[in-house]
Amino acid sequence: MEASKVIHAIYTDDDVLMSAVKKVKAAKHHIEEIYTPFPVHGLDKAMGLAPTRIAITAFLYGLVGLTVAITMMNFIMIEDWPQDIGGKPSFSYIENMPAFVPIMFELTVFFAAHLMVITFYLRSRMWPFKEAENPDPRTTDDHFLMEIPIHGDVKELSSLLAETGAVEINIVDKEAH
Repeated sequence: MEASKVIHAIYTDDDVLMSAVKKVKAAKHHIEEIYTPFPVHGLDKAMGLAPTRIAITAFLYGLVGLTVAITMMNFIMIEDWPQDIGGKPSFSYIENMPAFVPIMFELTVFFAAHLMVITFYLRSRMWPFKEAENPDPRTTDDHFLMEIPIHGDVKELSSLLAETGAVEINIVDKEAH
């Protein structure tokens, strides 16, 4: 078989899927992808995926937002157009910082949230008008699909998947999808 062929094993229960992933990984097979209708807790660890670094980017994006907020408020309220509001003159940023805390918080959250969403979409290669890559529409409703590239004995892999509780096993040409 060529490397472009894959096996699609379809499951109907997330607990059965988790057990199957562990058995397939224990048998030293590489799982290319798993399609699920909802997030399955612990599936990333069972597949052996590296932990995500989105929290690091969120912190860095928050720092960018905080920097923008401080720079913006210092320029607008202290340097460019200082005003005496309620008897509180604007001599320096430090004297007025307690009044600026809500703005600093809001812009930190705003930048972190929006830039994380953009990063997620770019990292997932989900741009506008992109065709869906879902190999089976049932995985958006109530089925789970495990995709394994074929390298070696197909019958051995098929029997292993059948033992793990797969309700359907299909050999598919990856390039046809």
